[in-house]
Amino acid sequence: MATLAVLNTEGKEVEKIDLSDAIFGVEINETLVHKAVVTYLANNRQGTQSALTRAEVSGGGKKPWRQKGTGHARQGSTRSPQWTGGGVVFAPKPRDYAKKMNKREKQIALFSALTSKVQDEKLIVLDALTMDAPKTSAFAEILDNLKVDNALVVTKDKEDNVVLSARNIPAVATTISGAINVYDILKYETLIMTKDAARAIEEVYA
Repeated sequence: MATLAVLNTEGKEVEKIDLSDAIFGVEINETLVHKAVVTYLANNRQGTQSALTRAEVSGGGKKPWRQKGTGHARQGSTRSPQWTGGGVVFAPKPRDYAKKMNKREKQIALFSALTSKVQDEKLIVLDALTMDAPKTSAFAEILDNLKVDNALVVTKDKEDNVVLSARNIPAVATTISGAINVYDILKYETLIMTKDAARAIEEVYA
């Protein structure tokens, strides 16, 4: 098992925690990690882009000039793509970019991402993270104590004061253990997780 120090918000070690090797100590599968990131980004695309083809642009019913004898190149419609106001060649249309991964692939990718943070010593476990009131300066002080400026903060349950305190700090995001995903883990340099959140993840995938 991976044994990590548990820190308080002042950055001091208060105890040790053993994390399950089945989740935080697996063999990293880069292929599935890449697939998980691609799937996440694809599923977040709206796919609502649209432009008009020459068949959909209004006007252009009459031939601009006769076929021969004018000195101009032959033209069949003022709504051809080469004309100003004409239709778009191969115009983009609404489509669904969604991709799928099976449940086991998602789990392996998540475990691989968590393991990478442990191996890179970029996983910080806190004994607890609660705030009496939303205050950005107080949360920034906690990050300074932990010597972190780019992090994903994971709590077991939604802590409104923590979310409100962190949202104005650049390169910092918050989430709960049940919504953690591969993309966010890899996007941020450091993963800060409360002890309760780590145990909750282990319970879900036990």
